[in-house]
Amino acid sequence: MTELLWGTAQPPSRGPKPAVTLAGIAEAAIRIADAEGLDAVSMQRVADDLPVTKMALYRYVPGKAELVAVMSDLAMGAPPERPELPWREALHAWSMDLYAGFTRHPWLLLSTVGRRLVGPNELTWMDRGVQALTDSGLNGSEQLDAVMVLAGHVRALALQTTSLPGGRQRLTEEAFLGAFAEILTTHGDRFPSLAAAMRSAGQDEQGLEFGLARILDGLEMLITSRKG
Repeated sequence: MTELLWGTAQPPSRGPKPAVTLAGIAEAAIRIADAEGLDAVSMQRVADDLPVTKMALYRYVPGKAELVAVMSDLAMGAPPERPELPWREALHAWSMDLYAGFTRHPWLLLSTVGRRLVGPNELTWMDRGVQALTDSGLNGSEQLDAVMVLAGHVRALALQTTSLPGGRQRLTEEAFLGAFAEILTTHGDRFPSLAAAMRSAGQDEQGLEFGLARILDGLEMLITSRKG
């Protein structure tokens, strides 16, 4: 698996010239997942989309689990470089770029959880986030935790507002609030505090930005206290 993710696996040396590459196989799997969801990806389905047999794919990748790992890292790609931004702006941009990646490939929300091997692109995302805090005065654990908190917030909002191919439709934040408001119109007396908050809530989709701002505010306070 490590060889597959890190590009050190050797291509088959026997037989006719290969008709496909590992990257080509992963790209075909990404197209299927983007259109129909992660569950639609199988070795047979990918083989059907390429000029090879299912058995030929096993010369490049042992099975679906390994294929999902490779296609996930390829779909994530490397994060944009923003070397001139101050730490706060850099982390905000990093978070929005990550959210955009989940929007482009919603199935990544399912394939990038749990214990698994991590590929070079995913590690580059983590490295770029930590890099923004290198001179902040935070120690290594705090830098890593800060990046993980930001990533968790981004993932939570993407899960709430992104439609997963082959699955149920996700609600936009506006639709989510609207559905709540409709229920509370009838049952507001049972949930008075929630009903009062909903009456004064705006309809703009602000959850992502609001959460990012509050996390970054907290980091700024910590960084300022350390430097002081």
